[in-house]
Amino acid sequence: MTSLERPQPLGIAPDIDRNRHARALRDILRGEVRFSKHDRMLYATDASLYQIEPIGVVIPADEEDLRAAVQYCHEHRLPMLPRGGGTSLAGQCTNFAIVLDTSATMCALHSVDPEARSCTVGAGITIDDLNDQLRARGHALFFAPDPSTARQATIAGCIGNDAAGTRSIKYGRTAENLIAVDGFLASGERIHLARGSATHDENARRIATSVINVCREHESLIRERFPKTLRRNAGYALDMMLDQIDEARRSGRDPLETVNLAHLVCGAEGTLALVTQATLALHPVPKRRALGVLGFNSMDQAIACVPQLLELGPSAVELLDDLIVGLAMKNIEYRRYVELMPQPPSGALKAMLSVEFTAEHDPSEIEERFNALRALIPSLGANIGVAYLNDDADIANVLKLRKAGEPLLHAIPGARMPIGFVEDNAVPVENLSTFVREFRRIIESHDTTASFYAHASVGVLHVRPLLNLRDPADCAAMEDIAVRAAELAKSLGGVMSGEHGDGRARGPLLEHFFGPELIRAFREVKAAFDPLGLLNPGNIVDPLPIRTIHEHTRIHPADHDLPLPEIDTYMDYAKEGGFDHAVELCNGAGVCRKKQGGTMCPSYMATLDERHSTRGRGNALRLAITGQLHETEDRGDQHEPQWGDADTLETLDLCLSCKACKTECPSNVDIAAYKAEYL
Repeated sequence: MTSLERPQPLGIAPDIDRNRHARALRDILRGEVRFSKHDRMLYATDASLYQIEPIGVVIPADEEDLRAAVQYCHEHRLPMLPRGGGTSLAGQCTNFAIVLDTSATMCALHSVDPEARSCTVGAGITIDDLNDQLRARGHALFFAPDPSTARQATIAGCIGNDAAGTRSIKYGRTAENLIAVDGFLASGERIHLARGSATHDENARRIATSVINVCREHESLIRERFPKTLRRNAGYALDMMLDQIDEARRSGRDPLETVNLAHLVCGAEGTLALVTQATLALHPVPKRRALGVLGFNSMDQAIACVPQLLELGPSAVELLDDLIVGLAMKNIEYRRYVELMPQPPSGALKAMLSVEFTAEHDPSEIEERFNALRALIPSLGANIGVAYLNDDADIANVLKLRKAGEPLLHAIPGARMPIGFVEDNAVPVENLSTFVREFRRIIESHDTTASFYAHASVGVLHVRPLLNLRDPADCAAMEDIAVRAAELAKSLGGVMSGEHGDGRARGPLLEHFFGPELIRAFREVKAAFDPLGLLNPGNIVDPLPIRTIHEHTRIHPADHDLPLPEIDTYMDYAKEGGFDHAVELCNGAGVCRKKQGGTMCPSYMATLDERHSTRGRGNALRLAITGQLHETEDRGDQHEPQWGDADTLETLDLCLSCKACKTECPSNVDIAAYKAEYL
């Protein structure tokens, strides 16, 4: 039993017989029950660096099937992990639990109300699929939050993570676009969460009463310690609940009429309830979009320009640094997008800002915005290259490059890789320059570097230091950087979790940031929804200590490594840094889990099965080659490659060797080559 399989507090069963539970679940469910070692390990990772083997996987056939699974888990005190696209970046989708995957079976667009500008959808539909269906039905409306994973991120996942994306400065986060959720409590009881639902739904009333009491008890601390940034995704959204209670005070109403617990479920990382359906607010599709793209030979100059650019009223201001641009130039798919980037008149391109404008009513509004940008450029300083993009294809390509930023970083060769653990700090935009300057000093104090990119408009830059987690010194550096970065963000009026959430990477810092009193408040909220603590335990409430942020990862310490570089390979993997690095190139972003657009991955498009995605095959190969698919427990560190593993061969069987992943995967994962090597 690993440390993560230790008996949890509250009501989780201390001893779990996988085989018995698998048989029992198969008897009562119509969906799939997957408890083999191979299936478990395919769900042991997400888009973070963590790897935690679950108890088993359930793919329910529909809502009633999901309810039956939840009721069984509750009866037998089994922890549960709701999962959508598995694109979480802080480890929220990894746990010792029964994984409940709703991404393939609960993905319908149920209804659209054009007059109310709303729609109701199933938990498993993705943002892009929803917007594609709205367009196909003739509705000039769209769901606005647009994280870089919009093609593969499910709506329930967006709710669990309170997803935002590039345009949140204009349209807000998921919580600000969420009207209601329907779902189940950990007991399997149905619950409807919406504004005022606590006045007539018994479960909602009970929970809302507890939440209101918690907020009243800790009111002064909530006002004092929750940051006033445009983005905040740390802990539970007690600040949002308090705002709704304040509304009731001002209007002389009962807070049960104004509180919307759906907004509390947003960002809760699946720890409070399981979402089955959501009612979403929609926005009119702009008449036109355009981009002003600025090229700088200095990152500092680019960041210093952001406050002035925001005065133009853009819908987004996104940053890319020279590290990502350089990696894109080495990628077959993305190098052509770099050609759209303007070069500074002198010096090398060190940073790029893409400034998006939208015309809500008249397309001529775009030219007015461009003229305002042209007038502003001279005041921003010398040596700035500028391109004005009106063509839809050019704009789409620039946005593709931006969305590929994180997975592109995983193509960096060498022992040190970009590690996501401080990639989510949010600070007031006016403090962004100070934050970057001081953050660089923290990183440089450990003799390494990092990439800076993403949502400059809202003060959220994704920073990924290059570290080697096989090196104990870099593991110690990771802890130090995490603590110092959180302290830096707090000192500047910010927070360490702006949009990617807490999970395993930042959960250990919550008490350091909020203090023990608010952590107690979080526990009380959790207990109101989930008294036994069965839903995604160890996230937000009772996380593991800070020393564990580099433990339970897919990257093994040096003394646990297989001698993979000495494996006699048929092909040359020098470009990837050796075969050991080649099989670890997949970072779990799940770009391959799209249903349309491009070629990757045809077998996933046909099956909607994680096992038959590029990510699933990449994980299977990595696990087999590193000897992690043995059913026998406690093998120590003596993992031998499992050549010819029957389950791995079955997972590889539907691969067409079309090589689409070689070009379309931002990390250049070449499953066809690795498959040939394995066979």
